[in-house]
Amino acid sequence: MPDPTDLFDGLRPVSEIAAADCWALDHALAASAEPFVVRGLVADWPLVAEGGKGAPNIRAYLAGFARDTDFTYAEGAPGAGARIFYDDAMAMNHRTRRARIGAIFSAMAADEGQADAPLRYIASTDVPRFFPGLAEANPMPLGPREGLAATIWIGTATRVAAHCDEPDNLVCTAVGHRRFTLFPPDQFANLYPGPLDNTPGGRAISMVDFHAPDFVRFPKFREALRHARTVVLAPGDALRIPSLWWHHVEALDGFNVMINYWWRTRPSWLAEPHDALLAALLAIRDLPAAERAHWRQVFDHYVFAPGASVTAHIPEGGRGILDPLTPETAGQLRAYLLRQLSR
Repeated sequence: MPDPTDLFDGLRPVSEIAAADCWALDHALAASAEPFVVRGLVADWPLVAEGGKGAPNIRAYLAGFARDTDFTYAEGAPGAGARIFYDDAMAMNHRTRRARIGAIFSAMAADEGQADAPLRYIASTDVPRFFPGLAEANPMPLGPREGLAATIWIGTATRVAAHCDEPDNLVCTAVGHRRFTLFPPDQFANLYPGPLDNTPGGRAISMVDFHAPDFVRFPKFREALRHARTVVLAPGDALRIPSLWWHHVEALDGFNVMINYWWRTRPSWLAEPHDALLAALLAIRDLPAAERAHWRQVFDHYVFAPGASVTAHIPEGGRGILDPLTPETAGQLRAYLLRQLSR
């Protein structure tokens, strides 16, 4: 089998920028639609400093903030490796468990250094809810943003298949190294997405194994690689992942911690586009071809390429939801759809 690093070594690196303060970072986030890296952005976090003292120290530091409640985490089978994916029957190759943070950390410590140790991974966990005070001790002054949220990711070495998220994302690596491989949104089909309703984390993932790509089964993946960017983040580094960019993520060390910040550029009262996709699967995809063609034209008319002719013949004040949506009209539309779907 080829060395997996060969695939990453030939890819274009993610651009790096400097951001001397929060205002410079905010300007870069607003000005660029491309991914970029800021080396050392959070290097002064106490979280990063404790991580540099070793796994026992950083686990004790995090446990000092953790609420006395169960945490949800993924646990793989011993000897199954670091990849979070499907098994041969298209079920998840890991189990979802719940335990106190101390018990999870104790299990990680007991298996540390063992080649066949199972992966353990606390994913996308809300920082203020589960680690009160941690964000204040390790600040990230991003300023006001729609739906701004901070989540933490803690685990052993893992490989998370390429996927995309709808919000914008600023990733801050605190402990361990992480390799990200990113693809522009228009490459999604060349990444061979898997099921929409059976996913490890709520989003479709690429079926390609980046450590052993099967170019016979997935020939278009070669085209995706032509557009890929890659970077390895060290503790203290940050990566901006724009909305809808696909990203493959590898935690490379025995113990890893990452905090990321999510926000949206669209109003919070708009619905999730992914929900519209699922509704279209339910209502349109399996219609006869002629009917699908009609609805494609209708969607283009009202949604994807609306022009002045859509409403010019309707008196102002009588256009309803064909006018730009407001929180009020969006709420009315949402209520109508809920009634329809519950019939």
